[in-house]
Amino acid sequence: MGALTHESLVEYLLEEAYEVAETIETGAAEAELKGELGDVLLQVVLHARLAEERGVFGFGDVARGLTEKMIRRNPHVFRPDGSLQDTFPATVEEIVLKWDAVKKAESPQRSTPFEGIPVALPALAQAQKTLDRAERAGLQAPEADRTALVELVETSLAETIETEAELGELLLAVVRSARNRGFDAERALRGAVRRYQNRHPETSAPGS
Repeated sequence: MGALTHESLVEYLLEEAYEVAETIETGAAEAELKGELGDVLLQVVLHARLAEERGVFGFGDVARGLTEKMIRRNPHVFRPDGSLQDTFPATVEEIVLKWDAVKKAESPQRSTPFEGIPVALPALAQAQKTLDRAERAGLQAPEADRTALVELVETSLAETIETEAELGELLLAVVRSARNRGFDAERALRGAVRRYQNRHPETSAPGS
């Protein structure tokens, strides 16, 4: 494994994760999904092995850390010893609130809801996660965002778009139009997300 490094393996980890997503989204056979999940697990094993060779941690440490984190972050599901609670929250909203409270206690230094969102996420995923965090933190879109164009798009979505397939066609049309104008749609959306995040530099932050 001498030629391998965490850095050199990153592209393969991302590639395998996207292949899992494609397998799920295209409705591929369960056997294919099993194989793709195995490929992702192999990447985890390789990274753990590299760390183990340096005496830092091994695969067992990764598994134990994950178990401890799940127990710690889900007190509504698990007791401290890992056994299941007798009762569980009645709503998803209660679960999210409990999760956020634990995450906030773990990272009290976080000052905005957006800390911890990976900057390397694709722009659409980054926008979705940013808006999720903003909603959970009680933030509203600033009035400055309420341009006539934004109002037109939101009205169009509300009145004419009823499926994700239709939304996909609309997004593709936007990207095609942007390309024809010489714009980079990915960069444009990433910039818009960054500007929105920067309008809320210091806010009590929920967890990621």
